[in-house]
Amino acid sequence: MCMDITQDFYNNMASQYDKLFHDWQSTIREQAVILNKLFIDNGFDNTAHILDCACGIGTQSIGLASLGYQVSASDISAGEISEARERAKENDVDIRFELADFRALAKKFSEQFDIVIVMDNALPHMLSKDDLNAAIKSMTGQTKPNGIIVASIRDYDHLLAEKPPYSPPYIHKTDKGQRVSFQTWVWENDNYHLVQYIIEDEESLHISKFECEYRAVRREELTSLFLANGCRAVQWKMPEETGFYQPIVIARKG
Repeated sequence: MCMDITQDFYNNMASQYDKLFHDWQSTIREQAVILNKLFIDNGFDNTAHILDCACGIGTQSIGLASLGYQVSASDISAGEISEARERAKENDVDIRFELADFRALAKKFSEQFDIVIVMDNALPHMLSKDDLNAAIKSMTGQTKPNGIIVASIRDYDHLLAEKPPYSPPYIHKTDKGQRVSFQTWVWENDNYHLVQYIIEDEESLHISKFECEYRAVRREELTSLFLANGCRAVQWKMPEETGFYQPIVIARKG
């Protein structure tokens, strides 16, 4: 796969990524509570060591560090790593950040972790089955025996039935007006070209546009890859059960 478009997408959007949320600070707290419950349900507490290997601007890693977890975090985007470092300082948490491709985590991390997380539809950036397999193999390699990998993706089992051309817009009221964000999707088989728009209609009108590529991954494919790469149990949790906005997979390493 070509990582340039993915790196450019996140590098360009790093300073604006929080605009996809009504209140990013509230979101990091809410998501940390959701993930913490999942970890507890799977036998862990905040003494667990976590690797967030697609950390973005720190949406999950900062919230989890605030709950007392020891967190290391990595991302393919230098822009997002820089933004995450600043936000970690602002939130007064200590996180080790590394620039890393999650297909080759061993190049930056010599240790294994109790929990490896890869949230917010990051795995579908792998545009081929070989790349997705390399990512899963890399993540299980950095997970301790009996540890877990926790990932979230869009509900592609549902989306592939219709292949919608766009996502519903999010409309956020602000002190000076409103902010609207939405995506358009152009499909080619199971792959799609995504354009993210952020429209700020406040004292003046400002429109931002960011482009990227994804491959729609069915749950069965991910389950099979985890089992083929050393995991002994895989379970899926849907949004109505967890409160998280995407389906979550939890894979237990053998």
